[in-house]
Amino acid sequence: MSAVGRNRVIVTGAAGGLGREIAVQLAERGCALGLVDIDPAGTARVAAECRTAGSDVEEIVADLTAEGAPEATVQRVVARFGGLDALVNNAGYGAIEPFLGMTQRLWQKTLNLNVIALAMACAAAGRVMQAQGKGRIVNVTSPASRMALPDYLAYAASKAGVDSITRAAAVSLAPFGVLVNSLAPGMMDTEMQRSTEKDLARLNRRDDLQVFLDERTARVPLGRRAEIAEIAAAAVWLCLDAPPYMTAERLNMSGGMDRD
Repeated sequence: MSAVGRNRVIVTGAAGGLGREIAVQLAERGCALGLVDIDPAGTARVAAECRTAGSDVEEIVADLTAEGAPEATVQRVVARFGGLDALVNNAGYGAIEPFLGMTQRLWQKTLNLNVIALAMACAAAGRVMQAQGKGRIVNVTSPASRMALPDYLAYAASKAGVDSITRAAAVSLAPFGVLVNSLAPGMMDTEMQRSTEKDLARLNRRDDLQVFLDERTARVPLGRRAEIAEIAAAAVWLCLDAPPYMTAERLNMSGGMDRD
């Protein structure tokens, strides 16, 4: 199916969780999609879902931390669809490590994907969008970027980096009609969230995982965790529907946890 007349969108980390839901919702809105993930089987499954919804899909199995990979990903989508209207930088990594036991390996793995690859993707997409005179970039950040989380520090610091990149990219690309915003989801029951909370419970010697999870959920002013679909809907809104005067903003979808 031709991508002519459709919004052309790249979604990174598309093989599962939030990325999958964003991709499916974009497909249902008629977008042509570049789906990017390191997981070939997961990428193929999501691509099939999106094609069923009527989308034209380019599957890209790539390690975005490899030098040149973000740029090659953007160029592949542009070659397939003739341009790029939106980029969703959703791919991310995080792991629990005690502050006094931090390792350089974890920091490097986290920053390579969450910060460096994201920045390179922003620049690569930005060059295409600059030439077009339009485009939108959505970076997935986290309430963690504003919290003191000694056992999750590499992740929290990386998301503070995402906030900084978002602001800088927005200012750099504003003269060309390109909007750059971020989305800060709250607690969602994604695979990454579940794994992280299990490790955090173990580190804090909490044997009853459900009680631990309930206590964490109780911290949310709305009293519940986010549905993946409602967070994805916010990402889709930023890609397709947000007003054209909105840029350099952070959209908090944390149920009130992130109140600033």
